[in-house]
Amino acid sequence: MSRLLKKEFLLSMHPVTPLMLLLSTMVLIPNYPYTVMFFYMTLSVFFTCMMGRENHDVIYTMTLPVAKSSIVKARITFVVILELFQMLLIIPFSILRQSLNPMGNEAGIDANIVLLAEGFLLFGIFNLIFFGSYYKNVDKVGISFVKATVVFFILVAADVICTHAVPFVRDCLDTPDSQYLGYKLVTLAAGMAVYIILTILVCRISIKNFEKQDL
Repeated sequence: MSRLLKKEFLLSMHPVTPLMLLLSTMVLIPNYPYTVMFFYMTLSVFFTCMMGRENHDVIYTMTLPVAKSSIVKARITFVVILELFQMLLIIPFSILRQSLNPMGNEAGIDANIVLLAEGFLLFGIFNLIFFGSYYKNVDKVGISFVKATVVFFILVAADVICTHAVPFVRDCLDTPDSQYLGYKLVTLAAGMAVYIILTILVCRISIKNFEKQDL
């Protein structure tokens, strides 16, 4: 497993991925829908899978003495590591954002703890839809990405709407972290729990789908 994970980072990862991680700095942009920045990480996942299709990465990996389930686990673990790393990068920039402009964000949730919770939710749902579809047919990576992206941006739109239309979100969650901290920590814990559950679920579904493929 460790060797497969090493292959993911050294051979399979698309070169644009580090740039996508650096886009965590987008929380410094005034009045911007910050949940959009999570899309760029999903885009790097798509690019990695698409590059793998063009380079016959899956076929090559299957020639190695490893189980199909290990191939899936390595790819999903690779993606989870990238997503968690982006979450860590967002934290210092969010703190800086709140110190620079405590007035908040007019285009969606503020750069606060709840943004991280939403990131976990968005990543979890994207992974579930994308990999659940991708491992049914690894050649149709574009179709899998479109399915996941449609749902992703519906949720991004819901975030913007809720920050203006839902009183609890507007008055409690879309505020600086010094306010209503208890509610925000509970929201973060819920987002992380959903992410963990969805990750376990998509791993099982993906292994099941991939093992049915005749490659």
